[in-house]
Amino acid sequence: QVQLVESGGGLVQAGGSLRLSCAASGDTFSSYHMVWFRQAPGKDREFVSGISMSGVSTSYADSVKGRSTISRDNAKNTVILQMNSLKSEDTAVYYCAARRWEMRTSAQSYPYWGQGTQVTVSS
Repeated sequence: QVQLVESGGGLVQAGGSLRLSCAASGDTFSSYHMVWFRQAPGKDREFVSGISMSGVSTSYADSVKGRSTISRDNAKNTVILQMNSLKSEDTAVYYCAARRWEMRTSAQSYPYWGQGTQVTVSS
């Protein structure tokens, strides 16, 4: 099993940037694909970005493509989501999640979750 803890959320003005971090502990971090989801009030949890175990492959939702960069440091057991040019519609609780097998965009596919970090973008 792997335990995940997110940090880095906060209140930011539209057009600003945030750097979300997810620290993992427990099992071998490099054995997991890592992804970020987000959930806005009244909406389903949606895929934001993912990175493969080695870090070679990345994936982004269309809504954040070109504005966000995901990276990981397997030596530090950390995955980072750098978000730029933030918009009010980016306001949500952001969660990191982990999965051993192929990376998927469905939240139901992920057995391990952090507690989430709130991102609020003011317009």
